[in-house]
Amino acid sequence: MLNATAFRVKMAPMAKPQTRPDDVRGRLVAAAETLFASAGVDAVSLREINAAAGAGNASAIQYHFGDRAGLVRAVLAKHHGKVESRRHALLDQCEAEGRAGDLRTLAAALVRPLAAELDDPDGGPGYLQILADLANRPRPVLNPASVEDPADSTYRWRKLVEPLLAPEAARLHRRFVAIRFTLTELARRSRDGHKSETLFFVSHLIDLVAALLGAPVSAETHRQLRGVSRRTARAARGS
Repeated sequence: MLNATAFRVKMAPMAKPQTRPDDVRGRLVAAAETLFASAGVDAVSLREINAAAGAGNASAIQYHFGDRAGLVRAVLAKHHGKVESRRHALLDQCEAEGRAGDLRTLAAALVRPLAAELDDPDGGPGYLQILADLANRPRPVLNPASVEDPADSTYRWRKLVEPLLAPEAARLHRRFVAIRFTLTELARRSRDGHKSETLFFVSHLIDLVAALLGAPVSAETHRQLRGVSRRTARAARGS
């Protein structure tokens, strides 16, 4: 099983679309990408990945990556640098044009860099499915960089969105909900096999993410939130 402390992806150069026959590490990453996407990160054994990659050494994964978490990081790093570069470029443009206060523009900066992976023949759809798997767990596996590193594009995006949210929406982790929704929809799209109307799909997804970020917190939710706060305070005093 993976945990949040094990999941950190650094900027990586763009991966080559094909691996050399003698590139055991590349074949392991490609095999893991395919199997993790189809069955789930925790449902595939390292032995299965080793066999699918045609690695003769039974300890090849341990040699190249250390453990399952290291292999997952390698799979994600294959795409992470491209997504980071795209999002930073969009955020740069957003700030240069004075549109950092527009929620739809910021929603597009979240969605478009990831949506580009739908058309990446070198494992892009699988990458999206793996991200959705990690984000939609009862205890989501997050990249700490997106929470604590100002150089990370998701951290930067979160900081730009925060002032545009009502305090209650920020408290309800609306930004993470938007990220998880984006990944879920992109993973669903990557599995359905349909290549048509991608521009429409992406534009509509941006609309939905912007609406999610900007949706008001209802009076009922306000009441429930106050109740949660009181119960949390009582529990803290009781401990």
